[in-house]
Amino acid sequence: MNIQLGRSRTVRRAYGIDEIALVPGGRTVDPAVTDSSWTLGGIDREIPIIASAMDGVVDVDMAVELTRQGALGVLNLEGVQCRYDDPNPVLDRIAAVGKDAFVPLMQELYSQPVREDLIRQRIAEIKAKGGIAAVSATPVAALKFGKAIAEAGADLFFVQATVVSTEHIGPEGQETLDLATLCRDFGVPVVIGNCVTYEVALQLMRAGAAGVMVGIGPGAACTSRGVLGIGIPQATAVADCAAARDDYQTESGRYVPIVADGGIVTGGDICKCLACGADAVMIGSPIARAAEAPGRGFHWGMATPSPVLPRGTRIKVGTTGSLEKILRGPAGLDDGTQNLLGCIRTSMGTLGARTIKDMQQVEVVVAPSLLTEGKVYQKAQQLGMGK
Repeated sequence: MNIQLGRSRTVRRAYGIDEIALVPGGRTVDPAVTDSSWTLGGIDREIPIIASAMDGVVDVDMAVELTRQGALGVLNLEGVQCRYDDPNPVLDRIAAVGKDAFVPLMQELYSQPVREDLIRQRIAEIKAKGGIAAVSATPVAALKFGKAIAEAGADLFFVQATVVSTEHIGPEGQETLDLATLCRDFGVPVVIGNCVTYEVALQLMRAGAAGVMVGIGPGAACTSRGVLGIGIPQATAVADCAAARDDYQTESGRYVPIVADGGIVTGGDICKCLACGADAVMIGSPIARAAEAPGRGFHWGMATPSPVLPRGTRIKVGTTGSLEKILRGPAGLDDGTQNLLGCIRTSMGTLGARTIKDMQQVEVVVAPSLLTEGKVYQKAQQLGMGK
């Protein structure tokens, strides 16, 4: 539906996760027999959750533990893990600094160069401990360190930027990343993001992406929407990109998973993204609350330390329990932030969906009052959904 914005412009209404609800049908399924598994780049996972490539979320040990729990964690190769031999003192300083001094400290700490030897070392450490070595870098770093990443034996390579496209116009004489060539020649499945439109998602799939990340600016620690004014609310973005996935499968016979990235806090948020068409989600702040997370109870965005235009902040998320409790339970909180796998399977069962593909077909309605209707006491007392 187009809306008249002004005499010269019509616009399309877009919807966020908080504005929709999932509708039960005429069938239910016991959660015990639901199948939440999915596949990315030939790697099968039981839990459709990827931990974000952020320094407060994933380090070597966290990547290994996420693998053990049936999920996936992505290591940020341009973060402190690959700038410092021992990142722990750096992480301690980030956790201890005051609000006003935070961004200058980040710019100072991240001015240290990314080291190729540490990239190789971190990938080797993850693999030596039995973890899946999924790693992330920006397109610029992919140009510089791509060979080292592949030679080190990475299992998945995420090329991530605030916005990514197959057609980039750069300064004259400066090399730009050819995504199609990278996907064809890299030797490791390449997951590309982020995007929010049907057209770009389709282009990335045609370029050979093994997966496409969807979401610009909804992350808890991201300020890109305020700084740049760009983005599409996640429910609409995921649905549009999922349509591209389905059309591309018809066109090519190849299925490319869609991963909703950002703005996802609770199990209900995950379930809504799956119903909008996602195959999995990437989450940061919910995993940053794990006792094993490297952020010391804090979470910050990948673009926070930018030397010219920071687009992220540090938020305090606290520590609520072990990674196992957050992913598999048993939950000790009533707000949907623990036992995320249980949330997914219970929602699937209630909606009559046995698989993720079934979940992508459930009825979705626009429901702006879903999270507030009847919750006066919870909100007044800051309990449950009113926290």
